[in-house]
Amino acid sequence: MKNCLFCKVVEREIASRIVFEDDRVLAFDDIDPKAPVHILIIPKKHYATLLDVPEEDSDLMWHMLKVARGVARIKGVAERGFRIVSNCNPESGQSVYHLHFHVLGGRQMQWPPG
Repeated sequence: MKNCLFCKVVEREIASRIVFEDDRVLAFDDIDPKAPVHILIIPKKHYATLLDVPEEDSDLMWHMLKVARGVARIKGVAERGFRIVSNCNPESGQSVYHLHFHVLGGRQMQWPPG
């Protein structure tokens, strides 16, 4: 997508601090962190929301979860605890329409989250 912020990160048109990368996903530090550890995990292929991932790419979701586990280990929050968030559409607070997971950790999380 030409004007997608996260597609520009994938294409290296926008600089980011990359934590992990493979052929399918990119994980990088959020520029406006909401916790001491705040990593975004995005697929390199553009999907606007979780609802847009076709059935034939459903394995991407499991892959993104595996990457989230690895990122939590890399950042040292796996054993203490971390949260994975994916907002979908306006009422959830989605502001960038490129599927992404937030991995948050490094402090006590509150419940309910919203």
